[in-house]
Amino acid sequence: RIALSPNDDRLLIVVDVNSYAMLINYHRGVILHRFKFKRTVRVMKFSPDGSKFAVSFGKGVQVWNTPGIRREFAPMVLHRKYTGLVGDVTTLDWSSDSTVLIAGGKDCQARVWTVDTVKDYEPWTLIGHKKPLVGVHFEDRQKTLAERHQFFTDDGNTGSTLAGKLVARCYTVSEDGAICTRECRKEIENTDDSGDNKSSLDLLGNDAVDFFSGSSGGNAANKTSAQDTLTDQAHELVKGRWGTTSRHYFSTNSNSQSVVSTSYSSTHSLLVVGFSNGLFGLYELPSMSNIHTLSLSHSTIGTVSINPSAEWLAFGCPKTQQLLIWEWRSETYILKQSGHAYGMRCLAYSPDGIVVATGGEDGTVKMWNSHSGFCYVTLPKSHTAAVTAVEFANSTVVLSASLDGTVRAHDLHRYRNFKTYTSDIPCQFISMAVDKSGEVVCAGSAEPFRVCVWSVQTGKLTDVLTGHVGPVSALEFHPVRGTLASASWDGTVKVWDLYKSNSVPETFENSADVVCLAFRPDGNEICTGTIRGLLRFWNVEDGNLICEIDGQKDIKGGRKFNDRMTSDNNSSSRYFTSIAYSADGTCLLAGGNSKYVCIYEISQQILLKKFQVSFNRSLDGVLDELNSKNLADGGAVDDEHDSADENDFSSHLPGAQRADDGSRKSRVEVLTMQVAFSPTGREWSTVSTEGLHVYSLDDDMIFDPLALTEAVTPAAVQTNLREGKYGMALLMSLHLNEFALVKAVIEDTPYESIGLVVKSIGRQHLGQLTQFLSKCMEDSPHVEYYLHWCLELLQTHGVYMEKNRGKYLRSFRALFRVVQSRYADLKTICDDNKYSLQFLESQANLLLGE
Repeated sequence: RIALSPNDDRLLIVVDVNSYAMLINYHRGVILHRFKFKRTVRVMKFSPDGSKFAVSFGKGVQVWNTPGIRREFAPMVLHRKYTGLVGDVTTLDWSSDSTVLIAGGKDCQARVWTVDTVKDYEPWTLIGHKKPLVGVHFEDRQKTLAERHQFFTDDGNTGSTLAGKLVARCYTVSEDGAICTRECRKEIENTDDSGDNKSSLDLLGNDAVDFFSGSSGGNAANKTSAQDTLTDQAHELVKGRWGTTSRHYFSTNSNSQSVVSTSYSSTHSLLVVGFSNGLFGLYELPSMSNIHTLSLSHSTIGTVSINPSAEWLAFGCPKTQQLLIWEWRSETYILKQSGHAYGMRCLAYSPDGIVVATGGEDGTVKMWNSHSGFCYVTLPKSHTAAVTAVEFANSTVVLSASLDGTVRAHDLHRYRNFKTYTSDIPCQFISMAVDKSGEVVCAGSAEPFRVCVWSVQTGKLTDVLTGHVGPVSALEFHPVRGTLASASWDGTVKVWDLYKSNSVPETFENSADVVCLAFRPDGNEICTGTIRGLLRFWNVEDGNLICEIDGQKDIKGGRKFNDRMTSDNNSSSRYFTSIAYSADGTCLLAGGNSKYVCIYEISQQILLKKFQVSFNRSLDGVLDELNSKNLADGGAVDDEHDSADENDFSSHLPGAQRADDGSRKSRVEVLTMQVAFSPTGREWSTVSTEGLHVYSLDDDMIFDPLALTEAVTPAAVQTNLREGKYGMALLMSLHLNEFALVKAVIEDTPYESIGLVVKSIGRQHLGQLTQFLSKCMEDSPHVEYYLHWCLELLQTHGVYMEKNRGKYLRSFRALFRVVQSRYADLKTICDDNKYSLQFLESQANLLLGE
């Protein structure tokens, strides 16, 4: 659970599944304090004024005072505990003035408390639902007061079936799709002399209670004729009665879909509901009119959120690992990201180093932009099993091998599978390699132990290489020659010459099973990794062993939950499963079944640095030492509290009336599946159980938080343009990535301000700006204006772009093509005008001569 302070967005509280919380200064990214709640936190929310935050605590609610942004010895101060519910708390909400708290639970009830002690107030329990509550929401108090003053009648009623003056309104939503509108009303008191004396005594009593409880509401000195606006909502609820005024249902068939998550915008009276079948709905309250409905996914929408302006809707689907931000007015996606459903397994860099292709356990291949970190396309699913290897044949073709026994070629222009390579007998491919020309593809199988060779163009199986007596774990082509190196679990590495028939492969013998190999970029050296954590370097020409690096001590670390020994004494199972040379061949990157990725300097055989890929304590093998209180005679004891909502009893046995509650869960271990260096040599990536990690030497690779904020809108771009802030306007338009908006900003920039605007552009946006300039210049009549943009861009950032030409090669080519095309068009027009003027001049001379 995460919660951000509403006023200044400076304080962030993060709680993990084990109830460990971190208090973070959001702007500076500094951890101020660590804390552990005693029970599982299912919901957490700041009060609207930011002075307190509430968390669920089993069957109750705890309210804590919001700490300051400075480091303190004990910043977490508990304000009060609230009880009264029979089931665990699943949802809660604050009133708009932060004086009333409502919470709903699994007992199908909701309970209303005042945050501070209020004289004569008794907490109310709201019933009427048949399923557990998933959402409780207070209506904005200003809207309630406005409705009360607008429809006020002599008897204090607003047209509702309940009698009395309207004080507060809230909504409760249950899993079966029922939403109830609850109203609190109180009778109008008589205003005679005795009533005035009694009212004054009540005010004094309220002031005394407020003074000792720390509340600021109900001060008699502040009472004026506008009592409705000065009295807080907590005091207005005294002697009020809650009742249900209406009941609505999202769907008539609650068995096919159930409500999973809700979010409410009190200022705009909009309710967003996420269902279990991937459908979401936007409703206006209290009329419950359906404004918008859309199906986003086939899986459950686990969480929904609406921004303060009620324009963007955010959705999270945990099963498919989808994150979507939807602008419901224009019906467009602001952000749409999706990860691999069951984790990643392999990766490969494109020749220019901009795109990273990943293969997952779900059989899909995704393309990621290594600069922005976003997935921009998911290739149509063609594999029926996990993808074990991906390789780029060239910049437009990517190949993938799978356990389903096929190797498939994908076109990156049309995003489709255009060719499939299969073996003559069924097998499972666990490794793959493509030669530098992109004409030959090879794949190694687990059973039988052989290597299949295909022609990329024809798709025919040209050769089958046999000789290994174990699964072929790794394949790689020589960088210069046409030879292929294959590693196997039989402890050998064989080098094959594919272009010579009946040639005997050269064999490199190892003392243990070989699981990875890599050629140095010049092709004169080959490195192999074994299951004993040993890295061996061989001379390719004579086959002699150059040196060895024992990395078992370097990669060790992390004690698993069921380990009977410490991490220092349990290094036997730690070894490297993937290695990669740097671009200059001086360093080696190695990762394996550990939380560390190591970089070695080969000539000196020393460890340069270790990177820990994950600090997620929910993964097995992250902690080096387990807590001694969780260790018993029979081994480790899980300290996680198993609650009803954490156990998944959804899978039923055929013919059984109850769910199968057998525990067959195991912790996910932190592993490094594959590592790879970028062709530019400035970054490297790794695939772990948490996803794709990109490490870079360039500062511009750091994620820019301005890329997606609520302040970055087209209206903000227009405001900056009117104020003359052309640089900020251009940056915002580049973040929004809308062509029409970027073109408008570029063309609205004055000619004399182009140089200053170009200097304000960061290096991370140079390629994007170059692409937009080339696209705008294609059909624009302002040729000189755009040429001045190009000139200023090259004069300001030309040296940097020249040093990193591989990164900007694609945008350079697009710009060069457009400039050359416009030059040819202008040359033709100028030549025609020149010939026409010469003709007119000659005709004028003839007329003058006559």
